Amino acid sequence: MSTHIIVMGVSGCGKTTVAQALADKFGFEMAEGDDFHPKANVDKMSHGIPLNDEDRWPWLKIINQWMRDQDAKGVSTVVSCSALKRAYRDVLRQDLDVLFIHLVGSEDLIGSRMRQRKGHYMPVSLLPSQFADLEPLQPDETGCEIDISGSPEQVEERALEAAQKYMGTD
Repeated sequence: MSTHIIVMGVSGCGKTTVAQALADKFGFEMAEGDDFHPKANVDKMSHGIPLNDEDRWPWLKIINQWMRDQDAKGVSTVVSCSALKRAYRDVLRQDLDVLFIHLVGSEDLIGSRMRQRKGHYMPVSLLPSQFADLEPLQPDETGCEIDISGSPEQVEERALEAAQKYMGTD
């Protein structure tokens, strides 16, 4: 049986770093959700324009299809994806069991980290719109929140422990 994990949260919270750590630890196929965005979405964000739901639906369906394709081959996956709204997560988990690991931190902390990173198209100016759209995991969603304070290694360890608990390997 395949396992599917989505590392979620606002831009700049460390999704890619944590997803890569999980993929390395468990030998899962890793995908960067941003790589599935069509050029029009990337261009929009690059110009400081937040995406709307209509921009996101096709992107989310592509990510879900990729996970389902992997699942059909018996391959477990981990994906970094903002998954900000419940409706987005519903699309992502369609026909799959998915564990959502929500990386949580303050807007100040994440903004300061975003200002330090290089070569990413998502400007810090869009962070408030991400927080405005963010809907926390609901009790009927399989997932957990991971505090992103501390070092990247500490955050990775928290996420690894959560994933192991979910998979029953702790």
